[in-house]
Amino acid sequence: MTETQPSLSSVALKYGLMGALASVVFTAILLIAGVNVSGWIGSLGYLILIAFMVIAMKEYKKQNHGYMSYGQGLGIGTLVALAFGVLGGVFMYIYTSFVDPNYTATMMDKQRIELEEKGMSDEQIEQAIAIGESVSSPVMMIVWSIVGYLVIGFLISLIVSAVMKNNRPEFE
Repeated sequence: MTETQPSLSSVALKYGLMGALASVVFTAILLIAGVNVSGWIGSLGYLILIAFMVIAMKEYKKQNHGYMSYGQGLGIGTLVALAFGVLGGVFMYIYTSFVDPNYTATMMDKQRIELEEKGMSDEQIEQAIAIGESVSSPVMMIVWSIVGYLVIGFLISLIVSAVMKNNRPEFE
């Protein structure tokens, strides 16, 4: 008698999308309040990612009779992070394209002030701003969001999966 395992991807995407929605709401609140989302308070959004990774892994284990291998946990965590990256990127695309089209320019102005305060020359500042503008177009925000969440999510998953794994006994 072989029992079927629950779908890793369906569990991961369900909780990944729910968590990503919570993260988008958190980011929207910060943006509306005028809080710098790239500051330390914006990084609190990663706690949402970790929480939903844990919830997704617990659900998978529940559906799989209490078992989850390290690889399964790593897959779940990475898929949860992918959902965060896609939804977060699409949200920022919509926000910077339609809700606040001046967002990128405002961030570049703040960056210019910070660089001036560090004592950089005008030439260095112009180079830094040019690089910043080239990677902060609305489309690039989606790409960087996906890549960033995948990398960070994978690294977090390495740890969370190691803590939450519960291998099925070999001779069961």
